[in-house]
Amino acid sequence: MIETSPSSPARVDVLPCLDEAEAPPWVPDRIPPGRRAIVIDNGSTDGSADIARALGAHVVTEPVRGFGAACHAGLTAATADVVCFCDCDASLDPALLPDIAAPVLDRTAALVLGRRRPTTPEAWPVHARLAGLELARRVHRRTGVRLHDLGPMRAVRREALLALDLTDRRSGYPLHMVVRGAHAGRRVRETDVPYHPRTGRSKVTGTSRGTWQAVHDMRAVLAETPAGTTAVVGVRGGGR
Repeated sequence: MIETSPSSPARVDVLPCLDEAEAPPWVPDRIPPGRRAIVIDNGSTDGSADIARALGAHVVTEPVRGFGAACHAGLTAATADVVCFCDCDASLDPALLPDIAAPVLDRTAALVLGRRRPTTPEAWPVHARLAGLELARRVHRRTGVRLHDLGPMRAVRREALLALDLTDRRSGYPLHMVVRGAHAGRRVRETDVPYHPRTGRSKVTGTSRGTWQAVHDMRAVLAETPAGTTAVVGVRGGGR
């Protein structure tokens, strides 16, 4: 995740991390100058946290397992006005985060998502892409937001995200952010980002348990009853 002050460039990156020892040497090195990496160690056993720390990242330990738990720990540790999220598996380039944060900083969008564009067929298998499109379709039906992808690279104002009071601490966290943001009337936007083959095995689609848990979490988010009646304003899809 990246933390961004309105009066200065983005300066804190918060990257969820679980057994990604092969990726951290590449990821912090790609963070733009003037930014500080916050790596959330979510129970790694391969020395990922030590590697990230040696590379100059600020490491926060979150013992409760779950993608949402790691992201929330980073959000709590951050202090700047705008925060950005980015996986720590080398599939997404942190050097692109200033482009993701720019519409939030200039207030043309409240939440910006990086629409993943695979650089190779192996980076994002067809079945995973189809699942992503189906999820985007359900989000549109549920909220009115038109998206192509609910990618993990994103930017949002810290206080605005805290105000959404996200409760999912597992795989549904990214979806929860979009759904609650939309119901709160926040402007949602997406922009294309290259998507590279990740290092290691995915904790979600790489295991049957992870896949089942993700489906369960996302169903729960989509079934949530909105608090009050709100309108979705200024939502637009990405693609250049």
